[in-house]
Amino acid sequence: MTDDLIIQTLYPVTHDLGGFKVHRTLPHKERTTVGPFIFFDQMGPAHLSVGEGIDVRPHPHINLATVTYLFAGAIDHRDSLGTHKTIEPGAVNLMTAGRGIVHSERSPATERSAGPELFGIQTWLALPQAKEETDPAFEHVAKADLPVIEGSGATARIIMGGMWGASSPVTCHSETIYADVALQPGGSIAVDPDADERAVYVAEGEASLDGMKLEPMLLYLLRPGSSATLRSETGAQVMICGGAPMDGPRHVWWNFVSSRRDRISQAKEDWRAMRFPLVPDDDEDCIPLPEVPKTVSYP
Repeated sequence: MTDDLIIQTLYPVTHDLGGFKVHRTLPHKERTTVGPFIFFDQMGPAHLSVGEGIDVRPHPHINLATVTYLFAGAIDHRDSLGTHKTIEPGAVNLMTAGRGIVHSERSPATERSAGPELFGIQTWLALPQAKEETDPAFEHVAKADLPVIEGSGATARIIMGGMWGASSPVTCHSETIYADVALQPGGSIAVDPDADERAVYVAEGEASLDGMKLEPMLLYLLRPGSSATLRSETGAQVMICGGAPMDGPRHVWWNFVSSRRDRISQAKEDWRAMRFPLVPDDDEDCIPLPEVPKTVSYP
């Protein structure tokens, strides 16, 4: 029965960034998107040395929204709208690039002094074609403002969309579900057909789905319309993501996502000529346009 439940398993590509690892399951050569999710990265878990931290210098995005969610640590977000916000575990940063935005992500000074922790998930959501050129925007939703479902040894925080009868206040540009499920030893929770496309991802620990063991850092796609029970004997941190299928193919080049190749070409030229708006107080060391990445089209 479990063979009918899981229709595809995506293995990550892992990059060692010196001090911590990033595990990427989307985009994948076998699968473009799960609902609107077109990029799925796990950062850490890691504990960096005293005085160190992450420093992702200013860089641009178009036609997508980024979602940052942490289990441990903190990140300072700055963008070309003038936003400066520190995200901490359990909160959500949603940055809508739309027609174009520039941002940086760095470990706060207070975290560096003790040796920063880093553990979280960063995702990109492709925008619907009708919203690709929307105005850029930033939204921070505090941990206390996200609905939490508890029971049977499970605590589920709804990051985006509606699940288990509750809805997140975070903006959705298209039909989206996204949840963080903490399973205690012996805990379980139902995974219902809340969206046409859904995936389950174990960030840490041990979990199973209807008795089938789930390996950490693999993205398991579920058959549409199916129901199952997520369970852990020893404890786990699990993400559930998905939504409605995208309204056509997307092209990806570096930090740019669009339904149109010519739009990505324009973004490349705009960044090379520094026609994007810059990040106030963090605009002297922007990441240059790379020469190596090629446009990748995902059907």
